Amino acid sequence: MNRILIVFTGGTISMTSDDHTNKSVIHENDVDLIDKIRKRFQDLDLLPHVFSMKPSPSMTPTDMFNLGKLIDEKMALPEFTGCVVTHGTDTLEETAYFLDLFLKTKKPVVLTGSMRNFSELGYDGFSNLLSAILVASEKTSYNRGVLVCLNDEINAASEVTKTHTLALDTFKSMEFGPLGIVDEQDVIYYRESTKRKSNITPTRLKANVEIIKVVTGQDSSLLYYYITTNKVQGIVLEAFGRGNVPPTMVDGIKRAIDKGIKIVLTSRCPKGRVRDSYGYDGGGYHLKQLGVLFSGDLSSQKARLKLMLALSLEDSAIEQYFDL
Repeated sequence: MNRILIVFTGGTISMTSDDHTNKSVIHENDVDLIDKIRKRFQDLDLLPHVFSMKPSPSMTPTDMFNLGKLIDEKMALPEFTGCVVTHGTDTLEETAYFLDLFLKTKKPVVLTGSMRNFSELGYDGFSNLLSAILVASEKTSYNRGVLVCLNDEINAASEVTKTHTLALDTFKSMEFGPLGIVDEQDVIYYRESTKRKSNITPTRLKANVEIIKVVTGQDSSLLYYYITTNKVQGIVLEAFGRGNVPPTMVDGIKRAIDKGIKIVLTSRCPKGRVRDSYGYDGGGYHLKQLGVLFSGDLSSQKARLKLMLALSLEDSAIEQYFDL
């Protein structure tokens, strides 16, 4: 019999409405969820594991690192076919992408969650968990990287993002669409992921990386702050359009690079890639000449995790993980 590991981390899928405030709070419902789901899978053995019970804004990169070590350890055992991780939706895409970079296993690892809590009408946790288990147990899910499955859509961790604060179909791969769908008991894939899989597995997480969102008229003040405090090894710039910044930020970028701080460029736009298309001061071509690394079409939050993992490797050329 195939065995699926179900790792609970918390989030709305593990919440209920407080009796006094009627607001969502953590409620350990892993037993109820598994009992409800188990009878739908006669040929699967579901093994629950409570990793944490916290809202997803409380998840940290260290949590993600420890979660990744746990999953690789369990998936190395032959009795496991795959793994499902329940997670809060606020940071689900970050944990999914971290795991996509970190994990060594080729077995299916699927993240899911819910937009409504256990006591709300239309609670979507049951259906999302059921679909995620189907995806994790499907042979064609093997070696596809980490997957995200909510609302019966299957997305790649490297491509998906949360697009709406409330809607049940909030998780979208806006540039390319889903990899596939779950149709009742059938798992159907339409395409492969567009991303080349990078495996970045440091022995410990030791780098600190921050994000600066670029706005009109911005100067180098934040860059100077990070340079002088010596608390970061990398900075991600969420820049304009194709990958451009105000000229008043250039001096700060130069100083950061001269001090050995890695700078990675992303875009504020939700679709498209950063490129060295513009040659003016602060334009993408100018930044590339200074030594700024390009993130392709990664969001700033995903580029931060990638840079954090790469910087935590021993004696590794960081540039190999980013566009030059």
